[in-house]
Parts: sequence; structure tokens; C-alpha cells
Amino acid sequence: MSLPVPRPGLVIRYGFLWSNEEAKGATEGSKDRPCAIVVATRRDANGEIDTIVAPITHQPPDDPEASIEMPAATCRDLGLDSGRHWLRLDELNRFAWPGYDLRPIPGEPGRYAYGMLPRGLFQQLRDGILARQKARAGRIISRDGE
Repeated sequence: MSLPVPRPGLVIRYGFLWSNEEAKGATEGSKDRPCAIVVATRRDANGEIDTIVAPITHQPPDDPEASIEMPAATCRDLGLDSGRHWLRLDELNRFAWPGYDLRPIPGEPGRYAYGMLPRGLFQQLRDGILARQKARAGRIISRDGE
């Protein structure tokens, strides 16, 4: 199977680097996880695609304003486990698609995407991220060594 076309709302498997990991000197995420693509735009004439992803985690948020709990039906439709999941609004990674940290879904070699977020949930994610960025309450970690 070929790599998916990156587009906003697509949930991929990715080696996400948290800001606390980066602060300790890590350059690679400690765990691969589902992440939702928030932005996918052409970066330059060479066709590089600037991609920004938001992580999906089981960890309940310390700050309820920093996350959106995903509906169980959406998690089921994406093929995620039956636990509770949150989309984080305050921690993002930026990279040139496909980057080194795109990972296949466990047990499904060659498959990198779970599926699309429903339009309404993606809108909530986008609006929440924009609000956090406007309030300077969000972090974007560049994974391209910039």
C-alpha cells in the first residue's frame, strides 16, 4: 500500500514528540500514536507538504481546556481501542510530509492511516487549536531540525 495523501482530519500513526520529551533533549518520540493532521499545505515549489499534527492520547487532561474527548463511536470507526481518547489542542508537531516518524498501524504493514475525523470533530479541533495559539497557550515542535 502507498502512503496516504495528507489532508486535514486524516488520522495517521506517528512518532509524536511531546514538549516535555524535547525539553529533556529527546529528538524522537517515546511512543508511536494516532495523530490527527491539522494542516497540510505545500511548503515550496519542490512539492514538500508542511504538515502539523495533534496527538490522540488516553491520558486524561490536567487542563480540560487543552483537550477534546473523542466520542466512542468515532474511536470505534477509526479502529482505535475501546479506551477513552483525547485530542490534544496544546501540543503539536510540524514536519515535512511524510517525514521519518510516519509509522504503519500495528499489525497492518503498509497501512499508515486510520481514517478521517468527522467534520464536526475536526472543526472543534481546529477552532480549539486556533484559540490556544491565539492565547499563546500551545506549543508546536518542529521535527525537521529547523
